[in-house]
Amino acid sequence: MVKIAIIGGSGLEKSNHIQSVSVKELSTKWGSPSSPITEGMLGNVPVAFLSRHGYDHSIPPTQVNNRANIAALKEIGCTHILSSTAVGSLREEIHPGHLVIPDQFIDFTKRRVCTYYDDFKDGIHHVSLADPFDEILRQDLIQICKKLHFEHHTKATVVTIEGPRFSTRAESHMFRILGADIINMSIAPEAILAAELGIPYATIAMSTDYDAWRQNVEPVSWEEILAVMDKNTQKVQQVFAEVVSLIAAHA
Repeated sequence: MVKIAIIGGSGLEKSNHIQSVSVKELSTKWGSPSSPITEGMLGNVPVAFLSRHGYDHSIPPTQVNNRANIAALKEIGCTHILSSTAVGSLREEIHPGHLVIPDQFIDFTKRRVCTYYDDFKDGIHHVSLADPFDEILRQDLIQICKKLHFEHHTKATVVTIEGPRFSTRAESHMFRILGADIINMSIAPEAILAAELGIPYATIAMSTDYDAWRQNVEPVSWEEILAVMDKNTQKVQQVFAEVVSLIAAHA
């Protein structure tokens, strides 16, 4: 049976469209997830919502217990994971407000624990991540973006940095040279851990700013990000509201 997890501040868990709502407090071998998990039905599809940084956004990126988050979703039977994330744009054509469905990532984190295998006592484990985002889920997200006529980009490389600080101008230019198109502080660890547990994972990113690479332009600020997110979060909510039934139809 399909059960779709949604990670991020999507806001859908508070929607009137969600039926049979329940809230679970969970604990895993890896600790407690970032927030209680809200479960319910979106149409005829079971869904579960997890707030990555906590309901009050009190958990900075480095302190997010990604292992507990992904493990908890696995334990309650989630078969697919979708996430949402705010990103900075490293390309002129990816404007603030555009949606992006990345197909690759560069992991530039330094302090995250991105594996469930702290040792190889039970065997050697090397997960393949040549294509880190599930292509079927990506195409489903793209299809709904097209249907809703939202400005979107169907491919991109996201670089995940440690944070919580933003990049220097030199770093921003370096990431562009490395081939990154967008930048954030969340996605790579989630994708890696989901892959280790065998859960298909994809993300939809909202471009909020141009990071620090553009000359003669003020660098990104948290206030700028919030302003763009407030205007565009509803787009991501609409995509998720429609994509779950599409996923369930062919899963």
